[in-house]
Amino acid sequence: MGKIVGFGSHCICEFTCSIRIGEDRHTGSMAIRLCAVKIEKNRRVRIKVKLQVEDGDVLEESAVEYFHGAGNMLEGLEEELEGLEAGAKKNGLIPAKKAFGGDAHRHDKSIPRNEFPKDAELKVGSSFLAGSEGQEVRIEIVEVGDDEVKAVLCHPLADKNIAFDVEVLAVTDPAPPPLPSDLLSESE
Repeated sequence: MGKIVGFGSHCICEFTCSIRIGEDRHTGSMAIRLCAVKIEKNRRVRIKVKLQVEDGDVLEESAVEYFHGAGNMLEGLEEELEGLEAGAKKNGLIPAKKAFGGDAHRHDKSIPRNEFPKDAELKVGSSFLAGSEGQEVRIEIVEVGDDEVKAVLCHPLADKNIAFDVEVLAVTDPAPPPLPSDLLSESE
């Protein structure tokens, strides 16, 4: 599972496995065991992923590399991937609150009333999309005053469940291990 490249008596590993050295409890002799690296916080993870709105449009279908737990991936997807190893495949549904509807995607904002169209019916609980194509935001009205409207800005998909289909391509340490000093040139 691991990729090992030899340089004389040294090797450099692309860690998709961990190496455990210890005494074999059955024979008493020293043993080297390779263990698959599981997805956990601070691991570099490469996945092939398809995300789509439940019964709707495909949002993304590509290979992605990210640091697990760094907040760069949908919370619900990270939870689903936790503990998987390279080669694993998984599919399922991420609830809206753990996809684009969580607190990280919601921001309170006070907006001057004059920034809304004069004929806009602003009522507590109403919502609408604003912005330009690809940069849209959903505005949920929380409070309406004479001069100011309090709103929550949300991702346009905040109320949508997201279906996923994932294949784990690699799970590695965050950085390659350092090269042994005898392999480095002084000019580097």
